[in-house]
Amino acid sequence: MANSEFMKFVEITKRLRKECPWDKEQTHASIRHSLIEEVYEVVEAIDQNDSEELKNELGDLLLHIIFHANIAEEEKTFTLKDVIDGISRKLIRRHPHIYGEVKVDGSETVKQNWERLKMEEGRESLMDGVPKELPALLRAHRLTDRASTVGFDWEKKEEAWKKVEEEMRELHHAIERGRQEEVEGEFGDLLFGLVNYARFINVNPEIALRQTVEKFIARFQYIERRLKEMGKDIHSSSLEEMDTLWEEAKTRT
Repeated sequence: MANSEFMKFVEITKRLRKECPWDKEQTHASIRHSLIEEVYEVVEAIDQNDSEELKNELGDLLLHIIFHANIAEEEKTFTLKDVIDGISRKLIRRHPHIYGEVKVDGSETVKQNWERLKMEEGRESLMDGVPKELPALLRAHRLTDRASTVGFDWEKKEEAWKKVEEEMRELHHAIERGRQEEVEGEFGDLLFGLVNYARFINVNPEIALRQTVEKFIARFQYIERRLKEMGKDIHSSSLEEMDTLWEEAKTRT
């Protein structure tokens, strides 16, 4: 049943590609931004623990995957079968503890083996393969995590935190010197240090910051609602009034 439904879906996408004027015009590049948006919508559904929305967004994402494969097939560069065969071979190759004789003692060993196997597949650096388009916090997290698989890491979280404190001091000194380019560099170093420390306390910095942003939005919108209920305009309200409502919002969000 699943296979027949999948092939029916593929045929629908191919028909759209042939008969819909808009679909016919699209290229890999023209729908690139939409693909990125769909991925973020999947992530948002996961964050909201919304299974119904996740189901819908996964469908939208699948549409993009099939659509890109259809375009490639028309260009005679690869086919959907090539995509599926490629990922199947990769999963088997990178799980020798499942499909081979390799023994592992936990997820950390699996992760180390995964990075080693990627290098054997032709990558020249552990830093290769982390997309530049990723949000900077997430990219930094991925890169430091990869470096840690070969032992390039602090031994204890206390050492990582000392580096954060060092970067904070250097940022303050840069601010005192008044050199904007240096300030920006030191601020980046501080963020990078915090991202590195986050690994030691099992925090994904991208997810953590996204949650904080959503919390800020909810609390600020609470202030807006309460001021409106009180017949006041936020643009003419005092900081003291807004601070009071902020503290009130904290007890509700």
